[in-house]
Amino acid sequence: MIAGGLYGLLIGDAFGVPYEFHDPSNLPPEDTLEPVPPEGFNRSHRDVPVGTWSDDGAQALALLDSLLTCGGLDLDDLGRRFVGWWNHGAYTPDGKPFDIGNQTSDALLRLEAGAEAATAGGTGERDNGNGSLMRVLPVALWCLGEDAELVDIAEGQSVVTHGHPRSQVCCALYSLWARRILQQHPEPWRDAVETLTAMHADRADRRYAAELATVLAPFPARGSGYVVDCLHSARVALEAPDYPSVVRRAVAFGLDTDTTAAVAGGIAGLRHGMKGIPTQWVAMLHGRDQVETLLHRLEVHRGSVP
Repeated sequence: MIAGGLYGLLIGDAFGVPYEFHDPSNLPPEDTLEPVPPEGFNRSHRDVPVGTWSDDGAQALALLDSLLTCGGLDLDDLGRRFVGWWNHGAYTPDGKPFDIGNQTSDALLRLEAGAEAATAGGTGERDNGNGSLMRVLPVALWCLGEDAELVDIAEGQSVVTHGHPRSQVCCALYSLWARRILQQHPEPWRDAVETLTAMHADRADRRYAAELATVLAPFPARGSGYVVDCLHSARVALEAPDYPSVVRRAVAFGLDTDTTAAVAGGIAGLRHGMKGIPTQWVAMLHGRDQVETLLHRLEVHRGSVP
């Protein structure tokens, strides 16, 4: 399940890269979507080889590496790794970073100018892109502590690039959802919602309870870069019965296709495991050596925990 989650995120990301920015009406039919777009399709990032993860996967690997190396969340270390990704291509398959979001770019510029990582992320309501949600899955894979610790780390890692409580709440909810799947809970989403609702009801800062209510309100699935939209779109995609169908449905929403597919693909990979991901899709993924290295370290950290 652990390997399925990490590969599920990276492969979903890479699958979505060529389709990014396209309106759903301009995409091939959902059931025909493949990692290699059909001949004649106007690929996004056409200089990027098919099977390459984007900023989503790179930041997820940076987060996982930071947690494993530091033994917990070290915001300054994490911020340095993000800057290293953007300036030097760390955590990419080929040393060539691409596809950075506006809020993440602004935060990294603040970091380079000397800002502390804990205050680098924007805190305005318009700073709620999906840049911290797309990378948060490693928190659920790494954290072996209580739910409260998981929530603290998930929300904490967000502030490096996205400091608004709404983004933090989405990261916490997603991480609890992933944990409940790992625990094979019969209703993982419902239990994650109930757990986080109870936590924030007791929290002195009432903004988090209010933001959770905003996140849980009905919202259309439309594939945009807004963090709430991304979470809802991923949930709808996850109504599909298997990993390939989940990723195809996520991409079919159009627009921010790589991130929707990464967020949905990570959960689908946990749910279905490596055996549920087509072997040819795994074989197409570039940079598998560094994924395997991090997975080995993660397995050592988790010990006998499944």
